[in-house]
Amino acid sequence: MIETTTPTAVGEAIEGYFAMWNERDPARRRALVEATWTPDGSYVEPLMTAEGHDALEAGVAGMQGQFPGHAIRPAGEIETHHDRARWRWELVGPEGGDALAAGTNVAILAPDGRLRQVTGFFDQTAGIV
Repeated sequence: MIETTTPTAVGEAIEGYFAMWNERDPARRRALVEATWTPDGSYVEPLMTAEGHDALEAGVAGMQGQFPGHAIRPAGEIETHHDRARWRWELVGPEGGDALAAGTNVAILAPDGRLRQVTGFFDQTAGIV
C-alpha cells in the first residue's frame, strides 16, 4: 500500500532539506540531516550521489566548500501526492539575485515524514558547470 503523507509532514521535510543545504555549522547540519532523512536515505543528482547520513552530510559539506557563501532556496510551490513530492530550487550567490543553477527534485517520503529518497535534475547549470 502506498502511504499518504500529510502536507504538514511534506512541508517540514522540504524545509529541513533546504535548511540542511544552507547550514554551515557541522553539528547543526548533522542534526538537520538526522531529523530530515531516514538512516538509509539516498540522494541522486548528476554531480552527487549519497546514501545514509554520513554521505549526505559529506555531500552538503562538499557543495558548501565548492560554493562558499551560496545558498539553495526554493523556487515555486511544492507539489505532492501520496508519499511523493516535487519542488524546484535555485542556487544563489552570497548577495542573492539571479540563480547560478536551478533544478527540480522528486522525493519519496517515509511513513514518518522524513525523506527516504531524493532524485535531482538540473534545469539550469550555466553558473556551475
